[in-house]
Amino acid sequence: MTLSHRAAQDQADADPTYRILLIEDDAADALLVEELLYDTGLRFELTTRTTLADARTELAARSIDCILLDLHLPDISGTEAVAAVRSLAPHTAVIVLTGLSEKQAGAEAMTAGAQDYLVKGRVEAELLHRTLRYAVYRSETERAAAQAQKARLRAEENARLERRLLPPPILGTSAVTVTSRYLPGAEGALLGGDFLDVVEGDDGLLHAVVGDVSGHGPDAAAVGVCLRIAWRSLVLGGHQGPELLRLMERVLIAECGADMLFATCTIITLDQEAATATLHLAGHHRPLLTTAEGTREIPATHGTALGLVPDLGAWTATVVPLPRAGALTIYTDGLTEGHHGSGRHRLGVEGLLQLIHELSPNDPATHLDHLIKEARTLNADRHTDDVAVLRLDWNIDAWSARNDGAHPRLSRTPGQASSVGPPADEPTPR
Repeated sequence: MTLSHRAAQDQADADPTYRILLIEDDAADALLVEELLYDTGLRFELTTRTTLADARTELAARSIDCILLDLHLPDISGTEAVAAVRSLAPHTAVIVLTGLSEKQAGAEAMTAGAQDYLVKGRVEAELLHRTLRYAVYRSETERAAAQAQKARLRAEENARLERRLLPPPILGTSAVTVTSRYLPGAEGALLGGDFLDVVEGDDGLLHAVVGDVSGHGPDAAAVGVCLRIAWRSLVLGGHQGPELLRLMERVLIAECGADMLFATCTIITLDQEAATATLHLAGHHRPLLTTAEGTREIPATHGTALGLVPDLGAWTATVVPLPRAGALTIYTDGLTEGHHGSGRHRLGVEGLLQLIHELSPNDPATHLDHLIKEARTLNADRHTDDVAVLRLDWNIDAWSARNDGAHPRLSRTPGQASSVGPPADEPTPR
């Protein structure tokens, strides 16, 4: 094969194959269009249908690049035919075929949504070639613009949801570092019903919550926003423990109405002066405690998920002694319910702890990023639930070194820091 022949063959291989649907009930006109298509030199696959009803079935079955539409069909005619085809295939190029006596029909068809029109009897191969390629290019441009607009709107919706579900923490202490991550379950999806928040109260206690509303989509996200705002308002109002959870359950029931959603959450109250963390679990996972010896799941008493058995929920506090330096991590089940490799087994808490053990001891933000990445890699997109993770880090000795040996204490006025005392051995339920 000569170089010129090879170049011609490469160019032919590079040309697209246009999938064309001709909707024409006149067999002679249909044959003429097919012959003209062959004369254009374009690569194409032609399907002919004689009615809109048959075309509807074809468009539902496969993707089409361009529709050549006669305006006079047995079951529809005129601009109504254009509108009907556009509704069936909104992002497919439409070229209208008009008669010699229909001078205004082509312009009206373009107003109705067609990319272009051709007059039967006056179409040459070169004109058809140019018109078809331009119409397909224009429709692809419109499709790309529509997708970009959809992506922008989705990003704006995600940003609004993120501001409600992931607010900036209200902190008055520099002894605790807050790191959070929230990823939607699927690429390009909106944030769901997971929520998290951190607030330091006027009494100097640090409060944190991570929750998960059952279900997916905007309804679950809306309920998650309501619960997060309710939690922050109630905590700042001085509510804690079972009373706080009962009030949150009332908000959940009022917001859900007949939808019968429920929510799980873990609430932590961190008292750095007493060197303790008080946990309340409402059907949620136990937090992880990281110390110099490693990371382990905290033994804690489980309580009832909010809304699962309204007015009958019971939530027992578990008091956990804290070391002078460490981290508490709370997460939603999207982090652990993914698959663990190619098999059917789930990652689970044991797999999560193994991942944490294998990761390098980076800074908290990098550590969370690597942990989520590894979990998602193992899952390979087979489980698509949202992931929310909140990590609280403290190191009193490092804090004191940065502040000329000062010893942080929690006073009873906001804005002053606190101390973390020596660790004890086991958590204490109460």
